[in-house]
Amino acid sequence: MTLAEFQRVLPLVKVWIRETLTATAPNARPVASYGFARLPAYYTPAPLSQSKVIEVDRVPVPPLSTFGLSQFRDFAEMDADGITYLDTYFVRREAARQESLHFHELVHAAQWRILGLERFLALYAEGLEKFGYRDSPLEVMAYDLQEQFELGPQSLDVETVVTLQLRKWAMV
Repeated sequence: MTLAEFQRVLPLVKVWIRETLTATAPNARPVASYGFARLPAYYTPAPLSQSKVIEVDRVPVPPLSTFGLSQFRDFAEMDADGITYLDTYFVRREAARQESLHFHELVHAAQWRILGLERFLALYAEGLEKFGYRDSPLEVMAYDLQEQFELGPQSLDVETVVTLQLRKWAMV
């Protein structure tokens, strides 16, 4: 995607995100309300109380093809268990009790906080286009950290790790 294409669709994506978050806000609840036992060893209280979760039958994805971005059709049609926009993430109801999924989406919430909306969207789109979903850098980071989480008890400050990795990759 060229810079001109990105700048053309950015306002459309921003509006879609804001409208989606506004429409679903009454269904949002803080991550902390799930009472997961292990997340507090990885996240400070702020992201757990400030990040919100919305349970849905299917996670909402912007109509990227309608916006002229048919190269992202596979991503838009993927039936994911979760997706994050800013400080809010959507999870499929069937997967809502999977602590590991919440961990993964909280990594993305940290990325959004650190990078900001426009930078996150630009880097995510670039990664999707160059590497595909699973191998895009922001997903690789989330999946690698999720794997560490799944492997067993340890403690680390995810926000610090994400910040350091983004700096190392010259993304911030």
